[in-house]
Amino acid sequence: MSRRLSGRVALVTGASRGIGRAVAKRFAVEGATVVCVARTQGALEELDDEIAALGEQAAGRAVLCPLNLREFDRIDQMAAALYERFGRLDILVGNAADLGGGLAPVGHVDHRHYLEALDLNLTANYRLIRAFHPLLKQSEAGRALFVTSAAARAHAPYWGIYGASKAALESLVLTWAAEIANISSIKVNLFDPGAVATRLRAIAFPGEDPATLVQPQQVAGHFVTLSESVWQGHGEIVTAADSRLS
Repeated sequence: MSRRLSGRVALVTGASRGIGRAVAKRFAVEGATVVCVARTQGALEELDDEIAALGEQAAGRAVLCPLNLREFDRIDQMAAALYERFGRLDILVGNAADLGGGLAPVGHVDHRHYLEALDLNLTANYRLIRAFHPLLKQSEAGRALFVTSAAARAHAPYWGIYGASKAALESLVLTWAAEIANISSIKVNLFDPGAVATRLRAIAFPGEDPATLVQPQQVAGHFVTLSESVWQGHGEIVTAADSRLS
């Protein structure tokens, strides 16, 4: 194993399942110390056990952080704790997302579901940027990567709330990237993994056979490439079909 992230400190949100879980495991295999953030303590402990079971295959390790990202002030507290422990953050992966109660016409979306989607898909990522920008500046090669979706640009029926939240996320992240482009070594990007077999996808398409889709572990390597210190792309929306990821 190449240990492409050896010695790096990474934070992954939504790490208890799906893409986040696969990325956390792959980062640990590649040598990173991975701060795994999710609401469910039990699922995080299972992830920790899986990483430990890899033995020598995993050069890195997991640091479990059970946290509801909608409790925004706790994001600041987490950043302070990680600064005390590590003094920096090398990689930030904003992956956690909410479909907003399922697919529905815009006018039928429950207000509570609307707020839940915006809180997690947009506001939590804004708070992550605000809290962890200073720690990323302490890294020699800070990398920030946020998961987006074609729904941000497709304007497909019934995807209005989720699509709007991802469109706003893209605008937020790309604006941040432009602001720091000439004054920082941090590289900031968005990644669209395409159709992947996740819980969110299953809620959107309940009759779909997940075996016909790309599996989370199949895209985890792309996150490694986009998080390496040698990656120089900045202010981009990168898709899984990008030739630089192969």
